[in-house]
Amino acid sequence: MKKLAAVAVLAVIATFALLGVRPPAARPADAPAGEFSAARAFTHVQAIATGPHVTGSAANDAVREHIVTTLRGLGLDAQVQDTVSIQGSQLSASAGGVGLARVRNVVALWPGTASTGRLFVVAHYDSAQTGPGGNDDAAGTSAILEAARALTGGPRLRNDVVFVLTDAEEGCLCGAKAFVDQHPLAQQGGVVLNLEARGSSGPSIMFETAKDNAGLVGVYAKAPHPVGTSFAVEIYRMLPNDTDFTAFREKGFTGLNSAYIDGAAVYHSPMDTPSAMDRDSLQHHGDNLLALTRDLGNADLPALRSDEDATYFPVPWGLVDYPGSWTWPLAVLALAAVLALAWLARRRGLASARRQLAAFGSALVPLLAAPLLAQLLWTLIKIIRPGYAELPIDPYRPWWYRLAVVAVVAAAFFAWYALLRRRLGPLAMTVGALSWLALLGLALAALAPGGSYLTALPVLAGALTGIASVLLKGRFAVLWTTLGAAVAAVILLPTAVLFFPAMGMNLAAAGAFIVVLLALAIVPVIDLLHPPAVVPRRSAETVEPEVVRTRGVAALRARRLGALPTLVALLAVIGCVATGLAVDRFDPEHPEPTHLMYALDSDTGQARWLSASTTTSDWTAQYVKGDPAPVTDTLPAFGDEELLSGPAQAVSLAAPLVTALSDTTAGGVRTVKLHVTPQRPDRMITLHAAKDAAVTAATVGGQNVPTDQVAGGPWGFGFVFHAPPAEGIDVTLTVRGTAELKLRVMDASDGLSDVPGFHARPADVGIVGSHSSEMLAVAKTYTI
Repeated sequence: MKKLAAVAVLAVIATFALLGVRPPAARPADAPAGEFSAARAFTHVQAIATGPHVTGSAANDAVREHIVTTLRGLGLDAQVQDTVSIQGSQLSASAGGVGLARVRNVVALWPGTASTGRLFVVAHYDSAQTGPGGNDDAAGTSAILEAARALTGGPRLRNDVVFVLTDAEEGCLCGAKAFVDQHPLAQQGGVVLNLEARGSSGPSIMFETAKDNAGLVGVYAKAPHPVGTSFAVEIYRMLPNDTDFTAFREKGFTGLNSAYIDGAAVYHSPMDTPSAMDRDSLQHHGDNLLALTRDLGNADLPALRSDEDATYFPVPWGLVDYPGSWTWPLAVLALAAVLALAWLARRRGLASARRQLAAFGSALVPLLAAPLLAQLLWTLIKIIRPGYAELPIDPYRPWWYRLAVVAVVAAAFFAWYALLRRRLGPLAMTVGALSWLALLGLALAALAPGGSYLTALPVLAGALTGIASVLLKGRFAVLWTTLGAAVAAVILLPTAVLFFPAMGMNLAAAGAFIVVLLALAIVPVIDLLHPPAVVPRRSAETVEPEVVRTRGVAALRARRLGALPTLVALLAVIGCVATGLAVDRFDPEHPEPTHLMYALDSDTGQARWLSASTTTSDWTAQYVKGDPAPVTDTLPAFGDEELLSGPAQAVSLAAPLVTALSDTTAGGVRTVKLHVTPQRPDRMITLHAAKDAAVTAATVGGQNVPTDQVAGGPWGFGFVFHAPPAEGIDVTLTVRGTAELKLRVMDASDGLSDVPGFHARPADVGIVGSHSSEMLAVAKTYTI
């Protein structure tokens, strides 16, 4: 009865831990004026996300006008920063070269009463060309507009607040770079609150900070619904991903970056519509943004500076945060507690050193095998349903598959435990499991300090409660077990729930790894689910008091009961996968994503269908076939990317016109001034020089461009210019030597419906959210 009560209590605690990372309920349009209302903000989402509004398009002009009109209606002097910006060599380069764009940022200053610094509230208003951007990033833009309404309707804050709605984030992050490099309001730096979305639902997670974040995290912990982990910050810092926050961070700004990320199947796709949005996620965005703006707007901003990062994680009552300087002491203390438990168990005759070492060695099996099995499971599911291979992160309805991964971990873990528990004893198994977690805590302290808490704190709780149980000779053992496991559940369970959508089913092993950490941390609870351990009568070792000595039929029955959790977990895997395949079918509301583009070589007059898919679907098979191959020879903007291809009918479209304005040589160095003019409305223009042309300096649209980023194949230096003006772009290249300069220019527009041979997709076939989906490219070579 006590065991069942303990499991029930843990289930309640786990439920509260999960509820702590759920977004708040959306507030209606009649919510008090000083509060954030998702319903009011959603009207802006509907106005912004009527269709794709890529940088430089007429649709994006309309979105910008809506933003300017709204801000000016609040009494703010909203201005448009119209300039050319370079992506910057310190940021991720565009495919095949440096990214540039003509950008039009919307900037509005709300002056403070006695400013100690500036607070910048940031989101981007452009969308990908493949979708209306109902979440990415109409959510962030709309949250800012609604927050601005609530703020300006109340008393002014102490500090300046600058509302920055950036352009060209999707293409090259050029809007944010233009603001931090060129706008007067950015020259003294400040604190940034950036809002993003990489899905359609889930909590608004604060997933990135600048270095030395302890002061700001302390403020964030007071937000209405703080959800974030220092482990997520560590992981994100290791990834090559960027947002607008990157430009601010690398310019010396401090701040916080937040996004909701579940429902990622709609990311950048035509399905990213206002109707796809979970308005609770929008409410979460807005509640935290409004509260943080008020708190930081009235704070002494210089006093928030810190010389260290904080460690933090969500709990049911808010956010726990403590100085990063505690990381190593806690990790070392956790290991010391495990060693103390091991020594005490051996001294009391409860688990010999040999059994503890055997348990330690064996615990590596579930730690490694469970993530591997989870990844293999997803590979098998993709074989069964090939369309999943085209989803960048998650299927439309991933929850059954996530539960299947949890069941895989449970099966691997229960099998390990049931196989060795009788031979080694529960306490030895606990010591072995906690020892690995303690070592991981030390490794994380060295490599990713913000993640060390994930194992150090559960180990510390588990080891200390284990010591208490041993010292009290098993009295209140169930209580101690429950307390230790509760700490592990509160810390690791929300992390697992947040980690699954963060990494996606394509990295199922990552989510499985967090789940197996939880399983290892709650080994004593797992023991409650098993029958009493059975050991041979002639065992020379003393075991726990509850161990029953029996043989024959009783031993066989105990082994069968011990195998029952493993069998149940395996059945759960099968059931979850089958249910997932049944409920997550492709249909008109959840179409199978496909990728297709068209490329015309003006030099030869030949055209090709191209697809970035790894294999053909029933629909793409009518255009492309064979194995993927590089296209760098004709389309250097794609770098070394390999694409499927197939013949296509040529269309009558002119490539961009390259005109030499001047060509001078001095001291063996040649300077060529060019003008590149689009011949049709283009989303972007690319230009690349032959690899044998030693380009030593370049200026594009008035911006000095680094020349160390090359396309690959026969092509060297190049750039990608987003939203090129109709009048064209001035380009100056400085080249060593006097040989002919061979250039490859390409432009790209969107939409294939007018291309001969194109057949409209069926209702259940959709478009991959890729920056090259539905692209119509025309390329030409010039020799100057």
